[in-house]
Order: sequence, then C-alpha cells, then structure tokens
Amino acid sequence: MKQFFARPNVQYWSKFIGKTIFYFGILLMLIYLYHYKNIDGGSFIYNEF
Repeated sequence: MKQFFARPNVQYWSKFIGKTIFYFGILLMLIYLYHYKNIDGGSFIYNEF
C-alpha cells in the first residue's frame, strides 16, 4: 500500500483531488454565506440610491 501511494503520479492526482475538494468546499461556504444577505437589509451598498 505504501508503494502505491509513493508513486509520483498517485501523489500528484491525490493532491489535485484534495485541493479541488477543499476549494469547492470554500466556494460552497461562500455561496451559502452570501445568501444570508438580503437586499432589504442595511448592509446592501446601493440601498440609499
């Protein structure tokens, strides 16, 4: 098993997949937090215009 994960090709793809899942999770979290903002709320920048 150690020999399998010691291959450079496997290490490359496992890092790539790990980073992809990590950044996809961050993106989902940011989209989730963005939906808490409401246009009728006071924090929207164009409310005063």
